[in-house]
Amino acid sequence: MAELSKNVKISTQSVNLYYGSYHALKDITFDIYDRAITAIIGPSGCGKSTLLRIFNRMNDLIPHVRIEGEILLDNLAIYGNNLEASPLRKKVGMVFQRPNVFPMSIFDNIVIGPKHHGIKDKHALAGIVEHSLNQVALWDEVKDNLKKPGLSLTPGQQQRLCIARALAVEPEVILMDESCSALDPGSTMKIEDLMLELAQKYAIIIVTHNMEQALRVSDMAAFIMIGEDKVGTLVEYAPTTKMFSYPQDQRTEDYITGRFG
Repeated sequence: MAELSKNVKISTQSVNLYYGSYHALKDITFDIYDRAITAIIGPSGCGKSTLLRIFNRMNDLIPHVRIEGEILLDNLAIYGNNLEASPLRKKVGMVFQRPNVFPMSIFDNIVIGPKHHGIKDKHALAGIVEHSLNQVALWDEVKDNLKKPGLSLTPGQQQRLCIARALAVEPEVILMDESCSALDPGSTMKIEDLMLELAQKYAIIIVTHNMEQALRVSDMAAFIMIGEDKVGTLVEYAPTTKMFSYPQDQRTEDYITGRFG
């Protein structure tokens, strides 16, 4: 892990999220740094994935969701009137828990985003495919089989293909929702190495249940849990090594040492 950037990429300010009348997240306030990996940790059901989806407005797709407070990307309010969801999702890419490869060729999986954003030139698209696959160390493995279905790849290769697809539109932030939980240890190691490489260029935010993974790859850690009111709250946010060595809240220590969760 590199020295932590001082540049704030995303800032959340007193964010509350409701599903109808259900209060899911309460008063979430913290800064996420550019060119660093931030891990969101906490027990199941505390709102980790809900928080992650706030950053590219994936929650917009869920009925009756209401968000209060402010989320800023480079000081621009992402829920403001001046930023629509589609250009936001170009800046903030998402990689899901299980590889969601589209039922099309490897090549077409990569170019679907650039085409959507107006790139039609075949040579430009071919260059984007090669560059994106090189970034995830997949080019040498698939360069002679780009017309093969993406679903023909191994699960680990499929997840790297999904990351390459996210990178193809040149995002600034990458969200990863337990993106290694469905993979074998070897594939997990490749994805973790890839995270560390990509963090030299992007802000990366991961959700993980794996405390060892959070400690291995992340620069900052945000611990969320459900309080007595059954609402997800941010208990502690700190550099990962500091939080794991000297947690400031007893609940944090209990969680990272496996006493609950």
